Amino acid sequence: MEEKSKTRLLFSSSVLLLLFSLSAALSNPLQLQTLLLRPLPSAPTLSWTDAEPESDSLVEISELNAGSSNTTLEMHLELHHLDAFSSEETPERLFDLRLQRDALRAETIYSLVSKAVARNRPRATGRPGFSSSIISGLAQGSGEYFTRLGVGTPPRYLYMVLDTGSDVVWVQCSPCKNCYSQSDPIFDPTKSRSFSGIPCGSPLCRSLDSSGCNKRRMCLYQVSYGDGSVTFGDFSTETLTFRRTKVGRVALGCGHDNEGLFVGAAGLLGLGRGRLSFPTQAGRRFNRKFSYCLVDRSASSKPSSMIFGDAAIPRTAVFTPLLTNPKLDTFYYVELLGISVGGTRVRGITPSLFKMDPAGNGGVIIDSGTSVTRLTRPAYIAMRDAFRIRASNLKRAPDFSLFDTCFDLSGKTSVKVPTVVLHFRGADVSLPATNYLIPVDSSGTFCYAFAGTMSGLSIIGNIQQQSFRVAFDSAGSRIGFAPHGCA
Repeated sequence: MEEKSKTRLLFSSSVLLLLFSLSAALSNPLQLQTLLLRPLPSAPTLSWTDAEPESDSLVEISELNAGSSNTTLEMHLELHHLDAFSSEETPERLFDLRLQRDALRAETIYSLVSKAVARNRPRATGRPGFSSSIISGLAQGSGEYFTRLGVGTPPRYLYMVLDTGSDVVWVQCSPCKNCYSQSDPIFDPTKSRSFSGIPCGSPLCRSLDSSGCNKRRMCLYQVSYGDGSVTFGDFSTETLTFRRTKVGRVALGCGHDNEGLFVGAAGLLGLGRGRLSFPTQAGRRFNRKFSYCLVDRSASSKPSSMIFGDAAIPRTAVFTPLLTNPKLDTFYYVELLGISVGGTRVRGITPSLFKMDPAGNGGVIIDSGTSVTRLTRPAYIAMRDAFRIRASNLKRAPDFSLFDTCFDLSGKTSVKVPTVVLHFRGADVSLPATNYLIPVDSSGTFCYAFAGTMSGLSIIGNIQQQSFRVAFDSAGSRIGFAPHGCA
C-alpha cells in the first residue's frame, strides 16, 4: 500500500513537472528566424576616383576648434574591407587571415587595458631625445575597414585604415628611414602648402602622453604596437580632404620610421574617444557625432559607409549610454545587461558579468576593428549552451579555429535558427541570423560567431554589428543601433 502511494506521488509529481514545462514553453515559445546560407565572400575589388572636386563644391573647415558657429556640417565616406589589399585568392585563406588578425587585435586590447589599469599612462623606452609613447592597437589588427582621403594641399589621395580603438591619426612620410609597402606613393610633406610642424611647447604636443622633441624643438610622436611594430616621426598639422569637405589643421603623425607588420594602407585615422582622435579634433564642426554601417559582404557588393555630423544619427536607432573608463579614454564602453536566445533570457548571464569596476577592469566595448565578439567566459558558456540546446535540430560539425559550436549545413539553402538578442541598458539589439552563424569553409560548415575570453573585458565585434548603423554620439554620451542601416 505504501509502495502504491509512492508510485502515485511520483506520477503526480511528473505530471506537474510536465505541465509546468508545457506552460513555460507556451509562455516562452522558441523564437526562430531564417538563415539564408551564403558562401564565404571573395576579396572585394577596389574602385576609387581621385579627381579633386570643383572648388565651388568644397566645404572648407580651416580651424577645427575655432569660433562658436552653430552651423554643423555633415560628411559621407565609403568604407572598404581590408581584404581588398590581400593577394590571397581563396575565400578560405582570406577568412583564415582575418581570424589571425582578430586574435592579435583582441590580445592587444586586453594587454592595453590591463597596462592602463595597472599604471594609467604607459610609457615606452624612448629614442634619443624622445620620451613620448602612445600605445595603440596592433599593427596587423589595427582596423578592418579603410577609406580613401586626400592629405595635404594639393591633396594626395591615400588609403587610410579607420579604427575606433585608436586615437592618433598618422600617415607614412618621406624621406623614409623605414617604410613598409603601400599601394600609393609615400606622402611627401615638402610638396604640401598646408603642412606645418608643431612646436614642443604647444597644447597639441602636450596632448601626447609626454612631449618628445627634436633638435629644432619641434614635436615628435611615436605609436608602439603590441607586436613590436612602431611608427615614429614628426607630430604636425595638415589638411585632410574627404570628398567635398576639407578639414584643416588636423594634428597627425608624419611617420618617417615605420617598422613592423603593417597592412597596405598609408596610415590610420583614429576614431577613438581620446583627445587626439579625429572625431575629438573635429568635434565642434560635426557636433561630436559619427556613425558607420558595415555591410555583410557575403550578401552585398556595395561598400560600407561612414557619416560625420547630425545626419549620422538615424531616427530609428535605439540608444544605450556611453560609459567612461577612468584609466583609458580611447574605447567606447557600454553596459550589457543580458542576452536572450530563442526568445528567452539566458539564465546565468547577469549584469555583474559585464560590469566595469572602479579601477577600470572589466566592462564591454564596441569595437570596429575586432571581428568576432568575445564575452567573458561564464557569460559565453551560458549563451553557447543555450544556443546548442535550442539548435539541437541542426547537425553538428567539428570545432573550427576559435569557434566551438559549428554545424554541417551542406546541401541546404536556408535553415531556421534560434534568435539572439543583446540587451544593453535602454536598447535591445536583435541580431540578424547572418551576424552570428557564419560560413567558415566551402563545405557548408557554419559556426556560432562568438567566443569566450578569460579577460573580464568583453568586446562587441564587427560581425555582430553588420547591417546596423552604429551611431557614436559623444555629444549625447550615447551609442545607437539602427537595423537595416546600410541602405
